[in-house]
Amino acid sequence: MQGQPNILWVCTDQQRGDTIEAWGNSHIRTPVLNRLVEGGVSFKRAYCQSPICTPSRGSFLTGQYPASTLIHRNGQGGFAKDITLVTKQLSDEGYTCGLIGKLHLTASELGMEERTDDGYSYMQWSHHPYPQAPEYNDYVTWLREKGIDPAEIFPVTQKAYGAGVPEEYHQTHWCALKAMEFIEEHKGDPWLLSMNMFDPHPPMDPPESFLNRYDPELIPYPIFSESDIEHQKLFSKLDQQSTTATDPRKFHESLVEESITDLPSELAACLPPDDIDSRKMIAAYYAQIEFIDHELGRVIDYLEKVGELENTVIIFHSDHGELLGDHGLYFKGARFFESLVRIPLIVSYPKKLASNVSAEALVELVDIVPTILDICGMEIDDEIQGESLLPILTGEKAPYSHKEIVLCEFNDCLGPKTVSNAHQRTHGLMCFDGRYKICVYDTGEIGELYDLKNDPHEFIDLWKSEEHMQIKYKMLEKLLFKYMATSSKGSTRIAEY
Repeated sequence: MQGQPNILWVCTDQQRGDTIEAWGNSHIRTPVLNRLVEGGVSFKRAYCQSPICTPSRGSFLTGQYPASTLIHRNGQGGFAKDITLVTKQLSDEGYTCGLIGKLHLTASELGMEERTDDGYSYMQWSHHPYPQAPEYNDYVTWLREKGIDPAEIFPVTQKAYGAGVPEEYHQTHWCALKAMEFIEEHKGDPWLLSMNMFDPHPPMDPPESFLNRYDPELIPYPIFSESDIEHQKLFSKLDQQSTTATDPRKFHESLVEESITDLPSELAACLPPDDIDSRKMIAAYYAQIEFIDHELGRVIDYLEKVGELENTVIIFHSDHGELLGDHGLYFKGARFFESLVRIPLIVSYPKKLASNVSAEALVELVDIVPTILDICGMEIDDEIQGESLLPILTGEKAPYSHKEIVLCEFNDCLGPKTVSNAHQRTHGLMCFDGRYKICVYDTGEIGELYDLKNDPHEFIDLWKSEEHMQIKYKMLEKLLFKYMATSSKGSTRIAEY
């Protein structure tokens, strides 16, 4: 394995695709990510396979769609033993694989999640920062070793947004410290490190020192049209963490102050308050991302200091996005707006890959596994359903062409305690071809069709438009064929007839 590249694989939680300064967001500061953009390939139209954590993570760790991994739900109790994680493949080929922060392939609320043969020989596990199941949470253990009582810095009630734990005790800071420890311990050997911080997942609670860098008055309001209030009523029975659209430009200060402190911290991460100062929430969200950027910069600087940077591939992405007030909705659920399904994806390895390339090709998170295997010169098993991005990364293929369509799905993903309405067991599918996006739901009564070329903010639902019926049927056909191709091949074929 001599000469094989290291892989620093950074996955944030619930980060939208429009939160990188170098990609045009002038209201956020991401200097480190900007440098990765300059030194790598930016995939500006990358899509998750599910707008919820566990099924999305199952897909980007295996290169398979949820219909094959059978990982559909947060809180899922087990993992199919015949599904192989890419970290197991690399481990079998001599890589040392480590994980810091979230894994979240199975339920974790009752303790350490059940692990498959995942290939991680080093693990500092922290599903979330809060002192739930503390005997398993390595971040909580670290706090206690420093003489910090987690119950004091994470109170019983938690704000949905606002100042959180100081920098030096923050989980994102802990992730960076442990990453540097791992790098120091494994210098000279090929390694893959999954650095999976909890942020910018709600509650939006960055260190106060970073929150103070943002003036909510200078931040634009969320994407919203007056028509959203009425239109979203059609979808109120779907599994969502916010089911009633509200005007994000209006709020009642007294109600906000009462409602943002009335939930335990684990539920404040799932259920938005009744009323929200949207720009204050966005400011806190952006501050979380800037702090992630800052701590990632410390890790990259350390790689350079110990002579490992030149031989390290850096992959940065998120598992899914965040509604953040768009269309009057917050957090996540069975919806497929761009803010929820389009995520940042950057691959940087200047030693061998292209630099400063902005790729407009449609790509998916399932494409990461074959890309990693391709970069490492390893065989891509035919069970892997993603398509390697290496031809784009090397310049062999134009950066505007990869896939004709991308797929995202929601299959009863949220637990009943983490939705703000009665549990509906929602199932939904989305297909996007770069212009038209179609969304179907198992109620049979509602659906969505958007033309993102003429309606980039997805305000005009064409589902019932007579003028667009042929486009609708064509998109339904594309969706059907794409989804059919995501089912597992099943057990290994041992006969020729």
